[in-house]
Amino acid sequence: MEGTNPVNKKLAAALSGGAVLVLALSGCSSDDSSDKLNSWAKQVCDAVQPQAKKIEAANAAIQKQTSDNSTPAEVQKTDAQAFQDMSDAYKAIGTAVTKAGAPDVDNGQKKQQDAVKELNGISTQYGSLQKQVADLDTKDQAKFADGLKDIATELDKLSKSGNDALKTLEEGDVGKAMAEQQSCKSASTPGSATTG
Repeated sequence: MEGTNPVNKKLAAALSGGAVLVLALSGCSSDDSSDKLNSWAKQVCDAVQPQAKKIEAANAAIQKQTSDNSTPAEVQKTDAQAFQDMSDAYKAIGTAVTKAGAPDVDNGQKKQQDAVKELNGISTQYGSLQKQVADLDTKDQAKFADGLKDIATELDKLSKSGNDALKTLEEGDVGKAMAEQQSCKSASTPGSATTG
């Protein structure tokens, strides 16, 4: 089982970078914001919290699978499920931001649309990673390890790319309003809390 373990660790490391995306949604400093903006932030934060937990659980499942001596078939099953969960979670966050409408700030509509497009894009990428993992040959150890390596590379790119529109959405008053929401505060996990 030697072959896939280092690769699994790489996969887990790449994944933990992806979790940062959701934590970006947990806001920073706190200040008074308009009621309209606060209700928008509450709606988004309340919807994000369960999805953030889902993404966290998917990350944890992959990391757990990398720490014990799992067979390629076990790794495949866990990773495929985790990527599917992440894909679903990002899609749900995109839907939540769509439902909330544009935040009551300058360029709110453009910021909202860009963020939704980005979230849906991330969802699609995790969906394609899920298919890649599901298609790996678990009977051939070396091929499986190579396949995981490619997936880890994709994941790494995914974790480094993509949250610019989310950051833009959360600039200024939107970020302040989100920071005041209890559900956004609890969406950020200990040890990777964002401060700003």
